[in-house]
Formats: sequence, structure tokens, C-alpha cells
Amino acid sequence: MSDLPFGFGPPDRDPERRDPNRGGNPAGDPFGLGALFGGMAGGGSPEDVLGKMPLFAELQKLMNWSGGPVNWDLARQGAISQLSAGHQPSSDGERAAAAEALRLADLWLDQVTELPSGIERTAAWSRVEWVEQTLPAWGALIDPLAERVVAAMTSALPQEAAMSFGPIAGIMGRMGGVMFGAQVGQALGKLAEEVLTSTDVGLPLAPAGTGVLVPQNLASFAEGLDRPADEVRLFVALREAASQRLFAHVPWLRQQLQDAVHAYARGITIDREAIEQGITEAMSGGMGGGLDPSDPESIQRLLSSGVLEPAETPEQQMALRRLETLLALVEGWVDVVVAAAAADRLPGHGALAETMRRRRASGGPAEQTFATLVGLQLRPRRLRDAATVWGAMAQQHGSDARDRLWSHPDLLPTSDDLDEPLDFVARQGLDDELAQLTADDARRDDDEDSVG
Repeated sequence: MSDLPFGFGPPDRDPERRDPNRGGNPAGDPFGLGALFGGMAGGGSPEDVLGKMPLFAELQKLMNWSGGPVNWDLARQGAISQLSAGHQPSSDGERAAAAEALRLADLWLDQVTELPSGIERTAAWSRVEWVEQTLPAWGALIDPLAERVVAAMTSALPQEAAMSFGPIAGIMGRMGGVMFGAQVGQALGKLAEEVLTSTDVGLPLAPAGTGVLVPQNLASFAEGLDRPADEVRLFVALREAASQRLFAHVPWLRQQLQDAVHAYARGITIDREAIEQGITEAMSGGMGGGLDPSDPESIQRLLSSGVLEPAETPEQQMALRRLETLLALVEGWVDVVVAAAAADRLPGHGALAETMRRRRASGGPAEQTFATLVGLQLRPRRLRDAATVWGAMAQQHGSDARDRLWSHPDLLPTSDDLDEPLDFVARQGLDDELAQLTADDARRDDDEDSVG
């Protein structure tokens, strides 16, 4: 996967496309320019003539995109093309197995949380279906980021260049849409080969009320685990069903996660003076051997040195902390309720949970997504701290008190609270005692008033 935020940078160059069925050009016109000038002589505009050439027609189609800062048609085509070689459609048997696993998972979860089921329908998606069905959710998340990157690039232009930019600005915006579309398509194709469910990236990506398993990826995940396939399927279904409950019945949660990403995006700037200074220092030998524009390795050293990366603002750092905390709290809650539901029913749940933790630590779909979107590195310790909060809350105050913390964002543990998770849990007990004392005082006052 690209190290840039979902590839918000120049895409890899595509191989030159050629039409194998097209004959050679006449000897006197080796580059085919006769057709171009002939068409123009006939009264057609350059756009009309170029539109009749396969390569330019395709480019013209891409450049005519007007659906936002990311060309999502191109992203879809790119992702599906990347997946075509290993594509396996889901079978009726796999759809039935997914439906049964999600149904049973919901029955088990009913006994460990008061949050009701969030699944109204089930699905077993192929990798291609995962791409197609999740595109609307990706658009809501990524479009504001891409839009801000384009705005930052435009604002970084020298004043004299900006004044002469004129109508070219629109063309550059469409070119950005093509570049972003190509890179996002590559990233989605990579994710589609790894995700197990519709919530595996930390966000609900399926249409509301849809519980999803990806059978082809489940089979790959189960290889080498030394557990029965139906047990692995049920464990993953428990995680999907738990996530669906949380996002369905905590209506502000999805928006808070998206807002944190977009808050980070609002701080994206390009400091032209700082970049120029970094390049000047590199050219003068400030990077070891100095910068040689003709040496690709020298340029790569400059790009990887970090001198061209904009510094994060305090607001961006705050947004990242909020995003990390929310993602950790979601993941920790899912870990705890799944463990409670599977404890006496699924023999291998402990080993499967450990496998899932190792998967996250080595860079699972959620880690990849937010690392490439906003550079967030999800710390395994943060996930453990969040799980400690939810587990201790259930043990000391009951599962109802645990789940009530989701009733308002202000009730959730903050990043500082996760530094000392047991202190946070202890304070919840003090709050309960204070609330009980206040209620007792109110009842006594009511009794005295009634006697008087």
C-alpha cells in the first residue's frame, strides 16, 4: 500500500496502452499526425479529433469527471482490475454459512450486552463486491481529504503563477481527481484482499443494517490456524455482529470518527518557503552527499528525509489523539464483548483473539487505512488500555454501566483516561455512589415535604 495518504500524490505511471489490432501508419506519416491535421482541416475541433483516438478518448473521458475531488469511476475500475486475477464469486453455500454464523453470533451477544442487534440482513461478499458496495462510505471519508490537498497545493503557488493560472485551475483539479482515483483504487484493491468483514477497517462500510463476511479472505485467514473453518467463521461473525451493534445504536460514533479525519484534513497546508529552504539545504550538501537532480537515489533520500513534510499543527495532533482514542475504544469494546460471548461456547476463542491481536500489531486493515489516510499509527498498547477499561467496567459495575458510557461522547474515556484505565473505572464507582446519595437526599426531602 502507498505510504502517502491513500496515494494523495502522483500515481505510478501506467504502461503505454497500444491497440494490437491497429495497423501500421503510412510510411510518410510515421506518427499518425496526418489523421490529426486531416480531421482539423475538415472543420472538427481538436477535442473532436482527439476524442476519436482511443488513448485520447480515454483521457478525455477521465478528464470529464465532475463528481468530486476523487474520480471514483477510475478508483472502482482500478480496484476491480487489480482483483480480477484472483476473483472468486461467493457461492450459495457460503452465503448460507455466513447468514447462519451471523445469526448465531447475535444470539450469543444478546446475553452479554444490552445493545440490540444492528443486523437486518446478511451478505457474503466477494472481494469485488466489497469494493463496489463500500465505495459510498469511502467517498464520505476521503473526498474532504482530497479536496483539502488540492486546495493546499493551489494556495502554495507563487502569487504571480496563481494570477496567471486562470482556467487551468479547473484542468488541474480534474487531473487531481484522476491521480487520486488511481491511487485510491490501488489502495482499495489491496484492502479488498485482506478484509474479513464490513467493519474490519474500524468503520462501518456496508449499507446500514448489513452484516457482511468475505468468504475468500476468511479461508485465507483460517489457513494455518489449526482451528475448524466453521469456528473461525463464527469468531469473525461475532466481531462483525458486535461492531454492527455499536455503530447502529451509538448514532454519533461514525460521525465522530469521520469528523476527526476531516479535522486533520483542515490543517493540511503546504509551506512553500519551508520546502524551498529544504531543497536549498539539500542542494548545498546538507543531506550527506547533497542533492543531485540527475541521481534518482539522491532524490529518494530527499523525499524520505522528512524535510519536505509539513509540520503537524496542534489542532491536527489533537484530531489524531481523538481518532486514536475512538478507534481504540471501539476495538476494545468489541474484544471484550466477543470474549464474554465466546468464553463458554467457542473452544478456540482465546487463540483466535490472540491471532487477531497479532494481525493488528503487524498492520491489519484498520491500521493500514488510517496510517495511509492521516499518518496515524495505532498503538497496540492503546488498544489494550481500552480493553482494560471495558473489561473492568463490566466486572466492577456491570455490563449495563459499561455500555451506558456510549450514551454520550462526553462520558467516554479520554486519551488521558486511557493512560490510567483503572483510575477511570474507579471514578465511575464514585460517580455512582454520589448519584445514589443525591437520589436518597431527594427522596428524604420529598418525604419530609409530604409529612409537613
